[in-house]
Amino acid sequence: MRICASFRKTMASSFAVCRLHMRGRASLAKCLQKTDAFLHRSIGTDVVIARAEATRSDESDEKNGRKSLHTLHMERREQAERSVLISCQSSTNEKKFLKYLSKHGEINKYFFYESYGVYAVVEFANQESVTSLLEGVAIPGGSHESAVPFKSRLLSLRNLGSVDSSNQVSGRQCQPQTTIPINELIKRLSREESIDKQISSLTEAYQLTEENSRLRFLVCSLLKDIATAYFPECTIKPFGSSVNGFGKLGCDLDMLLDLDSISGRNVKLPKSGLSLEYQMKRANSERAVTQSILSVIGECVDQFGPGCVGVQKILNARCPLVRFAHQPSGFQCDLTANNRVAMKSTELLYLYGELDPRVRSLVFTVRCWARAHGVTSSIPGAWITNFSLTVMVLFFLQRRSPPIIPTLDHLRDLAGPADKSVIEGNDCTFVSDFNKIQLQSNTETLEQLLGEFFEFYATFPFSRMSINIRKGKEQNKPEVAPLHIQNPFETSLNVSKNVNASQLDRFVALCQESAWLLQQSETSTPRGGGAGGEGAPTPWGLATLLLPSQVAGIKSRKKRRREPASERIKGLLESLKNKNQLKKS
Repeated sequence: MRICASFRKTMASSFAVCRLHMRGRASLAKCLQKTDAFLHRSIGTDVVIARAEATRSDESDEKNGRKSLHTLHMERREQAERSVLISCQSSTNEKKFLKYLSKHGEINKYFFYESYGVYAVVEFANQESVTSLLEGVAIPGGSHESAVPFKSRLLSLRNLGSVDSSNQVSGRQCQPQTTIPINELIKRLSREESIDKQISSLTEAYQLTEENSRLRFLVCSLLKDIATAYFPECTIKPFGSSVNGFGKLGCDLDMLLDLDSISGRNVKLPKSGLSLEYQMKRANSERAVTQSILSVIGECVDQFGPGCVGVQKILNARCPLVRFAHQPSGFQCDLTANNRVAMKSTELLYLYGELDPRVRSLVFTVRCWARAHGVTSSIPGAWITNFSLTVMVLFFLQRRSPPIIPTLDHLRDLAGPADKSVIEGNDCTFVSDFNKIQLQSNTETLEQLLGEFFEFYATFPFSRMSINIRKGKEQNKPEVAPLHIQNPFETSLNVSKNVNASQLDRFVALCQESAWLLQQSETSTPRGGGAGGEGAPTPWGLATLLLPSQVAGIKSRKKRRREPASERIKGLLESLKNKNQLKKS
């Protein structure tokens, strides 16, 4: 999927959501009858006070150049509500395209990308423009079946006019919306002048772009248009990697169906006056209500969601979800409900990433290194997850002298009344105002931190100790497991319970090798080759750590005796020298 960023001013928007009347009314009735218990749970927060203090905090943070996650969510959701997603022909004339849409109002921003065809995201300046646009669209019909008259903001544009073949691509600067192949990344890093610049280059290549972030919020907004047929005031929010600042291009889109903000929930029942009335049947548990809601929404997405394919209702998982692929965007999507702890985890990671730019850079680098060597995987199994790896980086940064980031307990101590949050008995309280957090002065470079990270975990006492970012120090293991990382909020849980001994051994061995490599002058300083763009540059520094040959023999460490790590690495260095000599000759 490729994206073309072309931001221009041109015209206006708003949209009308047509309520869907479906034949699955029985399922809807059952769902609505069970909703009261779901909507009236206590979350331990005074909403009125929280909103007032959060607003003041957001305004203060923006003055200092940092946006809270709440502010970011609000801005992105407003942009998404004023946006449409349009399927275009590959030969569409860009000027005619903009002129046609400008009839409906001023356009704030637009961009093109590729995913099973060419698409354009168009954000209008006003929602009225979206309403005007939707009023003029045609609903296609079929000879053998009737079309459902649901006016989605996913549109198709045909026969508007083509461009000349000579000018078709010249006006568009297309950039990939997925990460570059590892071989290309290694070449790019090998041309940098320092390891610090290598780490910055890797972060820039992997992190989500402005356009990709906008597209994620738009997909959530399109899905909300469907869900509002059942819950008119609901919202659908992205969480996890899509918004916590640690997501890379191509990552899945995790979404939360949020019913907590529905008006009237926190209003005291009056002695006289109006209150809602509907038949309510008993539900066995809040989990059962969540399953009912997701079952109905999942059925609707499957039957009527434009571009949504491969819908699976995975309702018996620990966290029930609906999984599907959104073809127009290319995203693999997971929709959950009542997963408020996951949203707090997202907020916490976002806060840590905003406190110091080295946090995100180190996380991106370690994650890339781990994926290059199979320490992590997109397939569920005994591997270390990205979340576990991120917590390990945060813990390491807390253990620096002086610490680069504070402990979670310290963030909780700084919290005000508006920050208080208790979810299902779990204390999820931490400060949201950046101005209250005073960081200590740590001037270590990214190069120093990367080397120290590998040394830290190459010698970490995994057999006895647990990793705990709430306390910021090692603690005795509360259970028998190769790797124990305490869940920051659900403290009785081990987020790395899936990791087996052999995978942990691989991680430790790779840390040992990587720490050793960064200490060698042959690999820690820039090498010759590739000057002026001629030929491939010789890998060095971070690029050397990503070479797959470094893990030879580790996968089978229990099957046969390995040669010492230092001998294998010496062999690697020797091969690099030989390659370099061959290029010069």
